[in-house]
Amino acid sequence: MSHTQVGLDLATELVIALRAQNSTLAVAESCTGGLLSAAITDVAGASEVFDRGFITYSNQAKTDLIAVPAALIERNGAVSAEVAAAMADGVLKNSTADFSAAITGIAGPGGGSANRPVGLVFIAVGKRGDRTNVQRHTFGDTGRAGIRNAAVETSLTALLNAMGPA
Repeated sequence: MSHTQVGLDLATELVIALRAQNSTLAVAESCTGGLLSAAITDVAGASEVFDRGFITYSNQAKTDLIAVPAALIERNGAVSAEVAAAMADGVLKNSTADFSAAITGIAGPGGGSANRPVGLVFIAVGKRGDRTNVQRHTFGDTGRAGIRNAAVETSLTALLNAMGPA
């Protein structure tokens, strides 16, 4: 699957901003399955600023790889603000990165409900030594690829915003 030009432009802007701030990034992805990592590593020079990506598609992976408490997932559901925040925090605890991003959502076509519709995505951005910010997005049932691409582009924008002015 190819990335949108907007995503590639945002990823390029992010790599440049991270380099300018001498900062690094690590991510955890669930519903995007590595698309955010791929968008970032499509940019030449990303190796200077991109530390690692965790693909935590299953609940067990979230617990095993980035220490998201199983009880938190059971209590709130994997697609929740609480789990997204725990994912972003877990990335920082399991890397040396300055910034983290985490994505969890329902890309469809199944798996949605009245409370958690297809297209619901939580994006968390963490900064070492600071509070993790979580955003709730409802992208609508635009198809699996549409939801996943929107989540990547929105994550890149959220990371750029978290970094502040260059």
